[in-house]
Order: sequence, then structure tokens, then C-alpha cells
Amino acid sequence: MSSIAAVLKAEITRLSRREIRQQVEPLKKASAGYRRTIAALKRKLADLEKQVGALKRGNRKSPDSSAGTDEATSHRFVAKGLQTLRARLGLSAGEFGKLVGVSGQSIYNWEGKKAVPRKAQVANIAALRSLGKREAQARLEQLAAPKPKTRRKRKA
Repeated sequence: MSSIAAVLKAEITRLSRREIRQQVEPLKKASAGYRRTIAALKRKLADLEKQVGALKRGNRKSPDSSAGTDEATSHRFVAKGLQTLRARLGLSAGEFGKLVGVSGQSIYNWEGKKAVPRKAQVANIAALRSLGKREAQARLEQLAAPKPKTRRKRKA
């Protein structure tokens, strides 16, 4: 009798697994489809958020450019960009500071994100972006050259 019970138990187990598989398979396919759809929607949302950000940036610039020329030529400061510029020009922090009109320590603080330059200094940094190594060295030599002293005549 135990063999008939074992056979029946095995057959019932097989049939129940088959039924469960038939019921679960469409759910698995639907779930996978939903996951694909959700991933596609997330990608589309990210793209749309990027477009909105770009449009916001574009709208911010439009009113400023009509308001005045100072705002239209404003530049943003990025510490990593300053490091890259200084490395590209092959200048020490002190030399770069002389070109910008600040100390070498200020340059280190800006690069280390401990301080942020003023608008006028950011404009000076932006002006240096177009320079090459030779031009930067030439400007440094001009700054280092002693200026001739002029004598004032005394009034008698």
C-alpha cells in the first residue's frame, strides 16, 4: 500500500506544480513587461528633467542679457576648472595669482573650495582662459618688469 500512496503523492505533486506553473507564468511575463515599461519611463523622465533644466537655464539668461551687459558676460566659477587652467598654463599658484591680481594663497583656497573669488576676479580668470603658455609667461614678465620712476616737479 505504501507504494500506491507514494505514487499518488508524486502524481499529485507533479500535477499541482504544473497547475501552479500555468498560473504563475503569465504573471512572470507581465511583471517583466512592467519592469521594462517602468525603466523606459524612468529614462524618459530623466531626459525630460534635463530638458526642463536646460530651458530654465536659458530663461535665466534671457532677462539678464536684456537688463545689462555686465550680467550677460558673467561667468561661473568651478574650482576644478581653475586647477585645470593653471596646470594647462604651467603656472604656480603664486604666478597665477599675479596674473589674476591676488595672492597665491587665494588661488590655493579657491582650488580647495575654502573660498570663492569675487565677480571681478572670476572675470579676470575667464580672461586668462584664452591665453597660451607663452602669452601667460609674457604677461608675467611684463608684471615683473620694474616700472620707470618719474619725478614730480615741485612747485616754487
